[in-house]
Parts: sequence; structure tokens; C-alpha cells
Amino acid sequence: MTQPAVNHIPDPLATIAPLDGPPVRFLLFEGNPRVYREAVLEAGGGIASEIYARSLLALAPPGSTVTTVFPADPDGAALPEGVDWDQIDAVAWTGSALNVYDDHKPEVARQIALADVVFGRGVPFFGSCWALQIAAVAAGGTVAPNPRGREVGLARKVLLTEAGRAHPLHAGRPWAFDAIAIHTDEVTRQPPDCTVLSGNAMSAVQSAIIRHRGGEFWGVQYHPEFDIREISRLCRRYADGLIAHGLFRDRDAVDRFVVEADALADDPAGRTDLAWRLGVDADVLDAGRRLTEMRNWLARQVLPRRDP
Repeated sequence: MTQPAVNHIPDPLATIAPLDGPPVRFLLFEGNPRVYREAVLEAGGGIASEIYARSLLALAPPGSTVTTVFPADPDGAALPEGVDWDQIDAVAWTGSALNVYDDHKPEVARQIALADVVFGRGVPFFGSCWALQIAAVAAGGTVAPNPRGREVGLARKVLLTEAGRAHPLHAGRPWAFDAIAIHTDEVTRQPPDCTVLSGNAMSAVQSAIIRHRGGEFWGVQYHPEFDIREISRLCRRYADGLIAHGLFRDRDAVDRFVVEADALADDPAGRTDLAWRLGVDADVLDAGRRLTEMRNWLARQVLPRRDP
């Protein structure tokens, strides 16, 4: 009897070759509170810290570990029992649906204070989107709603500054590229010791190096950890808001995008028609290129500090 075919969903990280070196002990901060994480799961999406952890472990040397902390939860900012800062080689921070300027809310204030602690520890520090905003505010900058609206799906034509073209965070990137993004806020005033590495028409700060209290943060406003499938899930979840912002005409348009994005994620090499129609190229579809900044941070800032 012939067995029915099983649909195989490709793992974009399966093609990643890990870096050589000693294992890395990551401390990963999840930016979202529990209620949001539960809502995302119920809607079929992925938890930000789980997506981030998979990307880190795909790139890092074998044997690396990730300890996740949930500072948006009450009493969630403390390190787990048995873990101390001397056991941490690198800190990474996810995105979040929170807004940094709501610093009167404890789930935001805790994270700003925690970012200040990380800077003071001097440990290699990296993050996406919310993480860049948290680091900027902790170091003395400001964040506000983007007057140009929401940047979602792709951050188009991210252009490296002169400093960005020379900085190892972007080694291997062309001077202009696209990246997956979803955010409504942006860094509006840079902290005192900040080097902007890239920007585009939507956000003047798409990547930056921030120095504060003896520490250094390497961060991006976009999401190298997300693939095109995760964007389809986020568009499904935020459909009403995206329609209200004029980014989709109606629910049918959202549904068409979700179907096409998922089909492209299933067969990125074969569905060149969808890649062309959605305006997506290897910057996003090739996992190695998509994770350029995360790999460079590991190779240039984290691993050189590790004892062999």
C-alpha cells in the first residue's frame, strides 16, 4: 500500500554552517510580556525568544547554550537560580510589542533598567528592533512613534553609512539591502556615544553601535531572526491594524499575501514568480545572508573574548 506523501516544511536554518570555536553561553532577554506571548501562540505565531534562540544556536559553535529571561513579566528580570553574570558570555535581546516611551509601565521600566545593567557588565550585547530602542533609551537617547507610519514586511533599501561600510557588524553586506522588519517606533534622538551604521527612508537609524557605562551594544532596527513565514504570521495577527494604516486594502488582500508568503517560504528556490511579485530576494530568502549581522557579532565580538 502506498503511503500518502507528507508535506515537509523546510527549515531555513538547516543550511547554516556553525562558527568554529568554544561553546557560547548566551543570556537571552524576551521583550514581550506573558499575555502577548500567549496571544501569539494562540494565533499560530512563534515566541520571539524561541525564534531568537534557534538562530543563535544555528550560528554558534556546537555545545552553545541559551538561558532565557522574561523581564516583562513580574519578578522576571532576575537571573535564574544557579546562573550568575560570570557564567554569561553574551547577551541578546528580542523585539517586543511594547513601546519604550511607556516607561511608566513596570514591564517597560524593568527592561530599561536591565539594559543599563548589561551595559555596565561590559558583556557583548546584541539585539533587534525593541532591543535597539531599549539600549538607546538606557544610554540617554529617545524613542517616539515614527511619523512616517509602520514599517512592516521589508525594510527597503537599507543604506549603510560610511561608518557602517567600515564596521564589522555589516561585513559581507552590500551598501544597500532589504531586511525583514515590523515596527511603529524609531530612535529619534541618539544617545551621546552612538554610531549610526545604516538607515533608510522610513527610519534614519536602522543599525547602530551604542556605548554606555563601559559596555557596547551592536543592534539593528530590523529582524534578521525572522524569515518570510514569520512575517506572514505577523501580518495575519495584525491584519486589522495594517488595513487601518493603508498597508493592505482589505482582509482579502491580507489573506492573499499570507498564502503567497507561505508558499514562497515552502519553496524559495522554485517560486521565483512569488519572489518577484512580493519583491523579495536573497537578502531575505537566504538564511545565511539574512543572519549576517548576528553572525558577524558572534564572530567579531563574542568569540574573540572566549577562552579556547
